[in-house]
Amino acid sequence: MRKAAAILCQDKRSLQTLQSTLDQLDTELIQCRSHQEALELVMSGRCATMIVDFDLPGAEEAIRMASLLPPTQKPALLAVASRAWPGTGQAFQSGASRILYRPLEGELVREALKTGRKSAKSNRRQHPRYEVKTLVYLELEHGTLAGISIDIGEHGLALQAGEPVPISSNMPFRCVLPGTSITIQGEADVIWASDQGRAGLFFSKLAPAARKHLKQWLAKRGHQSKHAVRDLLPPADAHVSFAAAEEELQPEIG
Repeated sequence: MRKAAAILCQDKRSLQTLQSTLDQLDTELIQCRSHQEALELVMSGRCATMIVDFDLPGAEEAIRMASLLPPTQKPALLAVASRAWPGTGQAFQSGASRILYRPLEGELVREALKTGRKSAKSNRRQHPRYEVKTLVYLELEHGTLAGISIDIGEHGLALQAGEPVPISSNMPFRCVLPGTSITIQGEADVIWASDQGRAGLFFSKLAPAARKHLKQWLAKRGHQSKHAVRDLLPPADAHVSFAAAEEELQPEIG
């Protein structure tokens, strides 16, 4: 399969330079309409490179979320920025492996792409046993918050988000089961959350079909329900807030 790069950029001059450089490297340019689309292309394995323009909304979140991925999934991460603040500062702090300044120069782009790919391949060889992660979307009052799954079990999941997850009940969520095209959606209670963006979610409402798909997926991977409950617990050294335990959590079917 031909290599591909997820590009979040709308500047015509920059796109022309990126297109010509990627063509020389036999790499398809996939222009993304949003940072969520770019992340999904990377998470699915379709793209091993992500290039993001920091003049666009969501650029910092896209790089920051992609940088949290395990080595087996982490792409080469390049940021396009002007030399003006705050864009440059955000790019430096985002986790990008290389910053490319406008106007882009083909030779510098080519060098950055080759270096980034070598680093990504090296990381994959050194860490062959990392579990595949998936994007989890939480619907909050002010918008959608994306996170990356840490563990998934029959009764819930743990995730890492780019910002703290609020303690809440019946929060709508959706995610694709890793390694499949099956989307699980329902409602979850946030039972604990850290100030670093980690959180544990208990599935409070799943449709019967969704729960069936989840059980089948877990069975194929040898997961046991007791392990799933253990993995939902926060790290011992994490500073977390817990939901008030007013009643025993019981999943709702339907």
